[in-house]
Amino acid sequence: MTSSCSALLFVAATLFNGSLYAADIERTGGPYVPTPQAVVDAMLDFAKVGPKDFVIDLGSGDGRIVLTAAQRYSARGQGFDIDPELVGQSNAEAHKRGLADRVSFMQQDVLQARIDPATVVTLYLLPGMMQNLQAKFMRELKPGTRIVSHDFPFGDWKPDRETSVDVPEKYGSPGQWKSTLFYWVVPARVQGVWQVSAPALGSEPLALALQQQYQVLEGSTNAGGKRVPLAGGKVDAEQVAFRLALPAGTYEFKGVVDGDRMRGEATQGGRAVRWTAVRSQTAPAEAR
Repeated sequence: MTSSCSALLFVAATLFNGSLYAADIERTGGPYVPTPQAVVDAMLDFAKVGPKDFVIDLGSGDGRIVLTAAQRYSARGQGFDIDPELVGQSNAEAHKRGLADRVSFMQQDVLQARIDPATVVTLYLLPGMMQNLQAKFMRELKPGTRIVSHDFPFGDWKPDRETSVDVPEKYGSPGQWKSTLFYWVVPARVQGVWQVSAPALGSEPLALALQQQYQVLEGSTNAGGKRVPLAGGKVDAEQVAFRLALPAGTYEFKGVVDGDRMRGEATQGGRAVRWTAVRSQTAPAEAR
């Protein structure tokens, strides 16, 4: 799986011919086009990479993203690429720079790569491969892992942030270019039915049914004999927030997710009450 790719090359490949070359692009994530160093620096800054991070670059090409993360930001990391020559070149460069104890590169299909050690994942892959990786990321990455993609977003997983970068050269050509960076934080998986206990709000636990679309939460509970819809629901890494209009007042719930448990505070005006929750029904397989 090669590191970088461009819409221009993709169009050229399609015009070229056919199905076979297009299928190969889909399989590999795109032809190798080095990410401009200005974009590499911007990607790592956007993710706020630091010494405690482990950066995984999927489609690592000549290794420049992982090597830069180690050399400039004292991070550790690993790159995965399908091209053995690029992998060999990257490992040789790591040894040359004295970084081989901090970074390594492996020849492997990115869809098969082990990514769970990552705190940061970087990407420059065509939309088809981005779509294929979406479910893998939600399944295998820890909540709080930051993802930065160059030029190509996911499908229905909307970015938490995006920005543009002025680039003096791109696709090997100088000029006035721009690159777009997309940023996501992997959310905790909270879909399911939770029993929420807040003694200050009532003696009986509330059964809160949550539906999750990545970082967006919807759902409802029953209180005072009525269905109460959840409002303003969101998940940011392991942080959860939502609003419920309960008989005792409208409360802003904020808390921390820890597997099948949550805990936090609910506030209404100047009043704050503690709450806890236990998941009583897990999310279905298709939860995102």
